[in-house]
Amino acid sequence: MTSAPDPVALAQALIRCESVTPVEGGALTMLEGVLVPAGFDCHRMTFSEPGFADVENLYARLGNTGPNLCFAGHTDVVPPGNLEAWTTPPFAAQIRDGVLYGRGAVDMKGEIACFIAAAQRFLARGGGAFPGSISLLITGDEEGDSVNGTVKVLDWLKARGEVLHACVVGEPSSRHTVGDEIKIGRRGSLNGELIVEGKQGHAAYPHTADNPVPKLARIIDRLSHVKLDNGTAHFEPSHLVFTVISVPNTASNVIPGQARARFNVRYNDAHDRPRLEAHLREACDAAAAELGARYTLTYSGTGDVFVTEPGPLVETMQAAVQEVTGKTPKLSTTGGTSDARFIKDHCPVIELGLLNETIHQVDERVPVSDLETLTRIYDRFLALYFARA
Repeated sequence: MTSAPDPVALAQALIRCESVTPVEGGALTMLEGVLVPAGFDCHRMTFSEPGFADVENLYARLGNTGPNLCFAGHTDVVPPGNLEAWTTPPFAAQIRDGVLYGRGAVDMKGEIACFIAAAQRFLARGGGAFPGSISLLITGDEEGDSVNGTVKVLDWLKARGEVLHACVVGEPSSRHTVGDEIKIGRRGSLNGELIVEGKQGHAAYPHTADNPVPKLARIIDRLSHVKLDNGTAHFEPSHLVFTVISVPNTASNVIPGQARARFNVRYNDAHDRPRLEAHLREACDAAAAELGARYTLTYSGTGDVFVTEPGPLVETMQAAVQEVTGKTPKLSTTGGTSDARFIKDHCPVIELGLLNETIHQVDERVPVSDLETLTRIYDRFLALYFARA
């Protein structure tokens, strides 16, 4: 058994790998170099799909019995943006005044470093013996298309007959202090594109045309005021937000023949996707009938709503946070989406990580003290989880 690595040094090494999605950038190779000497059986796999970039992934497991506790994360990061706006180079992983700067420091190379350090501390205390298995599912496709990453690794595991019994996703879930929120679910996300058809014509002769713009505007207004629900036990109310309005027209004296709008719905567990789609289409039908509008409505987006009900997994993480920080974490379902939306079909899943304040920003950063706190939480969680196995 090798000595437990320092989470700060490990986070720095990961940040210095320029793994801007979908490029591996040496990050998975670096992790392999840490995990193999610690006794993990590592599998590197590259998945392909026509029309999408090839993506490298890593699955590592220590142990061959159940329960199999998995940590899921991603080494790919979003582009750094304007390099001149950074106060330190985004891939230099510099520490200044007790704060580690770099792209991926929080989302989410810091969490990967903390979990690996915690796992090795846990293993060192018990001499490597514990009742079950620890695994890591690390993708390079979370910030990208999410086509050749976690979802395909999960399919690969299923084909092998390998079962995950519980999973912690290291997304930055904390709001004010490390561990103050545990995400136990995510809202569903539905995209819609609404197209209203008209008849092109000269703006000076509107009676010869059929202007789709005011009709689209009225449908947008109707949909924007549809009350979807009042919220549920674990979720805030669902909401629909229009994000794009456009017409295929650049001339101010031409009535367009078509007008388009796009919207996004973040919905809770009062809905499932088919019923929600049908409900919105009914609202469009009613508005279009009143206006004499001809329209089409198409949907896209991935990730249905889910919630991991409070139980052994949630309670064990709550206990770990309480013991380390002295505070009871809030159970949350806010935020966007994550790879937990794929994992929830295989096993109970929760999310716990660093503060999300600077994710995707210039000067993404994390106090080094937070890395130690999260490592201690993960370490205590491992001890409690396997003590109850």
